[in-house]
Amino acid sequence: MEKKYFTPKEVNKRLPLIKQILSDILAKGAELKQISIAAGSSQEQAAYEKAMAKVNVLVDELENLGCFYKDWSFEKGLVDFPAVINGQEVMLCWQGNEPDVRWYHAVDGGYQGRCLIPEELLDVSNNPQQKAPEILEETH
Repeated sequence: MEKKYFTPKEVNKRLPLIKQILSDILAKGAELKQISIAAGSSQEQAAYEKAMAKVNVLVDELENLGCFYKDWSFEKGLVDFPAVINGQEVMLCWQGNEPDVRWYHAVDGGYQGRCLIPEELLDVSNNPQQKAPEILEETH
């Protein structure tokens, strides 16, 4: 399967669906935390395994969309999207409480290394036939 690279505009179009999936992941994550606090019985272990299986299904949904869930503490709701900015492969980085994607980081970096996406890359034409060359290839 070919790797999908996103533009900020593409990510922002997908955010309503991603927010819905993320909301479900965070709800199940809160459930997992509560079960972990009360852990001990086989009934609680079964409930934990069932909730974790649901989280895995939801994470798979995100991955099928081409993005990656990165917040296993279930606190910030971080999702990364592969992209290319100025000829470099990066990850567009979105946090669940943000209205749209505005940040990116190196592929091997993380949340702490987030940088603002250059403003000119956020203002992509409304013409769906026009690609954003400044995102897909190195600018001069």
